[in-house]
Order: sequence, then structure tokens, then C-alpha cells
Amino acid sequence: MAVIEDVRALGSELERSYPVYVRGRLKFRVKQIVYVAFSLDETVMEFAFPKEERAALVAGEPEKFRLPSESDLRFNWVRAELAALDPAEARELVVDAWRMVVPQKVSRAYDLAHPGGPGERREPG
Repeated sequence: MAVIEDVRALGSELERSYPVYVRGRLKFRVKQIVYVAFSLDETVMEFAFPKEERAALVAGEPEKFRLPSESDLRFNWVRAELAALDPAEARELVVDAWRMVVPQKVSRAYDLAHPGGPGERREPG
């Protein structure tokens, strides 16, 4: 079961990414583009995801994923119940969403620095 603390540090550590609070909700941005947002109660994570793939994602795992609100359907956006995700999966979704909003050279540099991917949480040290 994932919780917001499983991804909060990651969202702050990714290159060009920074946290903001909008109406009490934690969101992560690159420049002005939001790529991850959490509900006020921190139980739902919304994240950037390719529009052409989201119907399959939601249909494949409806216990985890939902389409965004009707007003957000025009955006590349999906919702996930954090409790239905494991921590590694939540981190992978954050990194994949971040990849959608940064230049490819930034994404490639991340891959070189993290060959095992974002699934494993590193202890601060």
C-alpha cells in the first residue's frame, strides 16, 4: 500500500521538478506544468499519462485506476488510489509522468544515474 510519503521526496529530487501547494493540495511541477497532484486527503494521486493509453490502463486495473474528471479528460491525466498501489509502482508512475514534461536528454540522464529505475527507494544518507 503506497502513501504520499513514498513519492514526496522523489518528486522533489527529480531534475527541474518542484512541489507546490494549490488550495491545500500538493502538486509537482516542471516549470508551470503539473505532472502529479494529490487529493486533499492524500488518498488519490493524479498523474500525467498518455491519453491514447489511459482507457486500457483503467480497463485493465479498475481497482487501481480511474479516468480523470470530465473537465480534465482533455488533458493527459489519470487517477490512482494510492492504497491500491505498492510503493515501487507509485514511484514508477511519478517518474513516468515526469518524463512526459521534461526534455528527453533530462530523462536519459536520469536513466543513466538510476539503472535500477525508480522502484527502489533509496535511504537518505
